[in-house]
Order: sequence, then C-alpha cells, then structure tokens
Amino acid sequence: MPLVQISLAAGRPPDQIRRLIAEVHDAVVRATSSDPARVRVLVQELPQTHWAAGGVTLAERDGPGAPPGAGARPTGTAPGTPAPGTTEE
Repeated sequence: MPLVQISLAAGRPPDQIRRLIAEVHDAVVRATSSDPARVRVLVQELPQTHWAAGGVTLAERDGPGAPPGAGARPTGTAPGTPAPGTTEE
C-alpha cells in the first residue's frame, strides 16, 4: 500500500489541497500500478511559524517587518508559496 506524506505551510484553500491529493493519488497509481483504493495520501499543514528556510520562518519572511520584496508572491498565491524563481525547503 503506497503512502505519500506531504508537508505544506498552512494557508492554501481547501480546493487547492483537494486537487493536490487527487493529482498525487493518480500519479502514484500510474507509476506503481497500485490498486487505487490502497493508495494513501496524507497532507500535513504546518503553521508558518513552524516552517523556516535559512533560519527565518515563513511568518517572519512574509510579516509586516519583512524587507520589501522578501516574501513577494504573485497575487492569488497562498502564504508560504515561493515567488517564481525561488525554492522552498
């Protein structure tokens, strides 16, 4: 029984999480020829104060005291979503 665990910074809308689960599920079924009923996908959302990169939490990076552009994200993306051209741990 394949089990996929995904950790995300909290803040994404439920429909986005649901799409993620469906797409990961389908990819695992295709890649492993597993019985779809036996594939498990777990999504854990972490508070932005509990996710850090470079010693700085996402809350600090995106907060009111953050340097201009430090946490810049395209309009409509969830908090904690990296800006284009950047990566997250």
